[in-house]
Amino acid sequence: MAIITLTTDFGLKDHFVGVLKGSIYSELPDAKIVDISHDVAPFNIQECAYILKNSYNSFPKGSIHIVGVDSEATQENQHIVVLINGHYFVSANTGVIGLITSEIKPDKVVEINIPDSLHGSFPVLSVFVQVACHIARGGTLEVVGKPFNDLKDLREFMPRIVDDGKKIIGSVIYIDNYGNVVTNIQKHLFEAYRKGRDFELLVRNHKIKKIHKAYNDIIDFSIEKSKRKGDGDLLALFNSSDYIELAIYKSNLKTVGGASTLLGLDYRDTIMIDFL
Repeated sequence: MAIITLTTDFGLKDHFVGVLKGSIYSELPDAKIVDISHDVAPFNIQECAYILKNSYNSFPKGSIHIVGVDSEATQENQHIVVLINGHYFVSANTGVIGLITSEIKPDKVVEINIPDSLHGSFPVLSVFVQVACHIARGGTLEVVGKPFNDLKDLREFMPRIVDDGKKIIGSVIYIDNYGNVVTNIQKHLFEAYRKGRDFELLVRNHKIKKIHKAYNDIIDFSIEKSKRKGDGDLLALFNSSDYIELAIYKSNLKTVGGASTLLGLDYRDTIMIDFL
């Protein structure tokens, strides 16, 4: 039995997640259901994409990923299934798939067309669950939809290269549970334009001239302890997904605040890198 994952902005207070799971188990008593996250900020496509992009490859091929963010169908927000590198994504055509697979071409995309399906206010239940269970039973995509060639491409979420490659203008795409700020600037893009030059990462009134590989790299153990950088200090690093991240080392969100709080940063705020 294939794994079915759930990524939504439903939260856990309401009944929605329980209803989804109960419906899947009613159709497939032996189903394997994994919650990736239900705490995506409401309608935040970029946050949803970041979470899924950095998690789906940890699952075996053949897994089915239900994407329950901004899922109501319209003429411009069609219900689709996308097969990518052995993984099935059941989603609305919000642009989330393009953000997840920006460097991978989908193997197959179909627009969902299920006769007599109820297109009401809860399409993740009435449509996506039906499709996911069909695939989990070994059903083909051709049965649930027709070929689709109009995946949304959200280029406004991509970093911009300006000033003849001397600047990268990025933005905040995710703020984690520690208040760490993840930008949309990936290591391979940074290195491609850096070309060995010095740089300044500019954020609010701060300038950062070094990007670390780990959080504790901020500590120089050769310096006397009282003079070292450490707890509560700002740093930049390439995180485990190779995005540039801003963090306050060992911040306590209750007393110190994370990087998002201390820098006054929120989703889509600008981060700039100057190459010198």
